[in-house]
Amino acid sequence: MRVRLVLAAGVLLASAAAPLAHAGGADGLSAGPALEGHVLDGHVLNGPALNGPALDDRAPGSRAADDLTVYGYGTVGDDSTVTLSGMYRCLDDSAGPVFVSSTLVQGNRSAGIGGTQAVCDGHLHEWVNTSVVKDPAYRPGSARVRATLMQLTADEEGLPTPGFLAAEDAAVVLR
Repeated sequence: MRVRLVLAAGVLLASAAAPLAHAGGADGLSAGPALEGHVLDGHVLNGPALNGPALDDRAPGSRAADDLTVYGYGTVGDDSTVTLSGMYRCLDDSAGPVFVSSTLVQGNRSAGIGGTQAVCDGHLHEWVNTSVVKDPAYRPGSARVRATLMQLTADEEGLPTPGFLAAEDAAVVLR
């Protein structure tokens, strides 16, 4: 039974997370404007811009919600490997595993780019999703990333059901 649940979760994650991320997330969250610097709690860090509200790493008792951001850039390798990244914070994964999924949109192309299992300890973490996308290949330039922080929980029959904790739709530059 456990193997079937894991297989069903994988299929659900692969088939359901990316299309729902295209809708901006089922929770109705919308993207904020891009920031011009990589800022956490007022401190400039090395790296690209974060989109949406800056995340900070306050004391565990002061966290109000799960959160997700997308860095303002992604990379496309010579072998068509696409890498996207950002930061997330989730508070509780006791009801089921939490994942960061991402979808890259450029022109009329759209593809799910990897998925990262989240560590839900209330602290700030970086996510990095990578995938090889050859047909059609992505090119350096402007694009959009739709990222979703999603938790899989079991329904009455024991099948995994996605619950959306946070979503971000961000403009990025592919390098």
